[in-house]
Amino acid sequence: MAAATVLVAVTVPTQSPALLSIAAVVALGCGWAAARIVYTELAQSRREAAADRAAQAQAYRVMFEQRAGQHAEFTTAMTDRIARGQREIATLEETVLAAEKRAIEAEARVQRESRRATEAQERVQELTERVEELELARAEQDDELAIWHSGVDVDRMDGEIEAVVDLLAWEERVAAAHHPVPEKKQA
Repeated sequence: MAAATVLVAVTVPTQSPALLSIAAVVALGCGWAAARIVYTELAQSRREAAADRAAQAQAYRVMFEQRAGQHAEFTTAMTDRIARGQREIATLEETVLAAEKRAIEAEARVQRESRRATEAQERVQELTERVEELELARAEQDDELAIWHSGVDVDRMDGEIEAVVDLLAWEERVAAAHHPVPEKKQA
């Protein structure tokens, strides 16, 4: 374009139609050549920009696929973790309920055994008191017999042994009637 401009600038003052025609044709050719160069450059830059956008889009697609895969893995892992947590919670709830049930049953057993132990202690106390009463009665009987025997001659005792045996049997029946012997409970 610069050469065409210089050529036109030199031929215009000469006013020669042949030189002006040549300058005009050269200027016209240079203009078309410049337009063609600009068009080629523009088309080339557009192709390069489109290729860059396509490469960038491809990179974004690959990155999106990777992120989508990672998201799917994360979603699967979290879903599994949540499901596992829910199963553990359910298992722990069942364990707690079973432990509570066992605790209630154990408490009931402890209360039953406590009542039985209290009843057994009361029974032991009653029996102890009864044994003491019987021992006291036996001691009184032994004292009465000792006093009764001290006044009796040994030679006469042979004839009176039957009377003493009858008397002792009668006292045992009277004692049994007034103080019945408690029956033993089987445990």
